[in-house]
Amino acid sequence: MTSHDQDLAQVLRIARLASDRVRAIYATDFTVELKGPNDPVTRADREANELICTALRASFPGDAIVAEESVPDDPAEVARLAASERVWFVDPLDGTREFADRNGEFCVMIGLAIHGRAALGVVVMPVTGEALAGRVGAAAFAEDAQGARRPLSVSTVSDPRAATLMVSRSHRPPMLDPLIQRLGIERVVPCGSVGVKIARLVLGPADLYVHGGLGAKCWDTCAPEAILVAAGGRFSDLAGKPIAYASGDLVLRNGIVASNGALHEAVLEAVRAG
Repeated sequence: MTSHDQDLAQVLRIARLASDRVRAIYATDFTVELKGPNDPVTRADREANELICTALRASFPGDAIVAEESVPDDPAEVARLAASERVWFVDPLDGTREFADRNGEFCVMIGLAIHGRAALGVVVMPVTGEALAGRVGAAAFAEDAQGARRPLSVSTVSDPRAATLMVSRSHRPPMLDPLIQRLGIERVVPCGSVGVKIARLVLGPADLYVHGGLGAKCWDTCAPEAILVAAGGRFSDLAGKPIAYASGDLVLRNGIVASNGALHEAVLEAVRAG
């Protein structure tokens, strides 16, 4: 086993431990707090965050960690961490609103950016126990709750009219409906959690995900991007530019286009036409 494979195996183990913690809390009568407007948080977010960060520090000493529930208050410190050669971006519970609504559309995500680019990712769905993992330049795979693995690959759909588009369940930007009309997309599926949306792309039910404007942050995209790219897809902002994880700005300022690759240029052209 190479060092890269060992890294992925270790991160998968950590993510599964966090997923177990999230699932245990999901089975209780938990409470929901608000960090800010439309920004819920639960005990599951905080406990999974602490578990993951503690384990990452022990397994990868010297690497920087930027985790949603423990981001430094000092922007200069955030920028210093993000500029590190290796940075772990952690979303301990992606889809907290869906967790609170008990609809199952949430996941645990750990991604590694190297020199500012997504390089490795693990996403675990606590309800089903299914995990997705991938490393850019290598392969991506799904692992079920019993440990059985299968390779992941994106669809070959190239005509937007035949594509299935994933959209946010709670954040539908104004640019989306005109874009759908320009592309002629007929199948639109709302879903919570960026990680769950990208899971649909690599597992087969969907071909495309578009998010406009602000809202997503680096910990929302690092792990899903690495998995999607490893499975043969593409991930960019609405202008076709790569996500810059080393910028120090944790907010993605120009949306997301995640696709099977074959649809990507058509979507970017439709965005420009708007």
